[in-house]
Amino acid sequence: MEPDVEYVGLMAEVWDALRGDTSGWQDRGFYLALIRERGEPVLDIGCGTGRLLLDFLALGIDIDGVDNSPEMIALCRRKAERLDLSPNIRLQRMEQLDLPRCYRTILVPSSSFQLLLEPADARQAIRRFHDHLEPGGTLVMPFIVMEQARDERWSAEATLEDGSTVRRTAHDVFDPATRLESTDDVYEVVRDGVVIRTERHLREPATRAWSEEEVAALYEEAGFVELERCANFTREAHQSDDEVFTVIARRP
Repeated sequence: MEPDVEYVGLMAEVWDALRGDTSGWQDRGFYLALIRERGEPVLDIGCGTGRLLLDFLALGIDIDGVDNSPEMIALCRRKAERLDLSPNIRLQRMEQLDLPRCYRTILVPSSSFQLLLEPADARQAIRRFHDHLEPGGTLVMPFIVMEQARDERWSAEATLEDGSTVRRTAHDVFDPATRLESTDDVYEVVRDGVVIRTERHLREPATRAWSEEEVAALYEEAGFVELERCANFTREAHQSDDEVFTVIARRP
């Protein structure tokens, strides 16, 4: 297994169940429209269990995927088999991206880029994205806005295929001084009122915050031009109160 892979064990196994129906998520239509505008082939970085990869592949889009979690990729392949799809997925870390072809559009959905904790890794990753785009190709990445100190606890539940219940109990802490978020998640599978399986996933830290200015500098240093900063998953201009800002940029 790759070192420092976040999506393992119960966290990977119940990922889809806890997310629920994602077909109406705003980012799906946003990415699809951008692909229609900017072109194929497409690369989905951090494709996970195939939320977008398999959806777009079923629409006939020429799309590949990469992820650093063997378990998430295995789940994606099992889903693809049920859907009679044959996705091209590779096990790779984004900062070590090394693929045999280039793309017109690269997506990094679900703010996966923020899982890179070291700025040097982030710079290397965005250079790899640049080098895997065709001239004139487009990179699109969303960033969760994290500015204020936060210490939150929350929980979620979902029903699994066998009728049991999965429960996630989460504790998220963001420190604006370090620009890092830590997460402490407990996953429990409950059947007939009895906890039959439990796992704790502690990440200290888990994600890095990026300001709009930092992201712009990162893109420009890697050689990208025509940066478009979008509000959430729209083509409207990013505002200070947005929960997410999405950056679209072009390789010259």
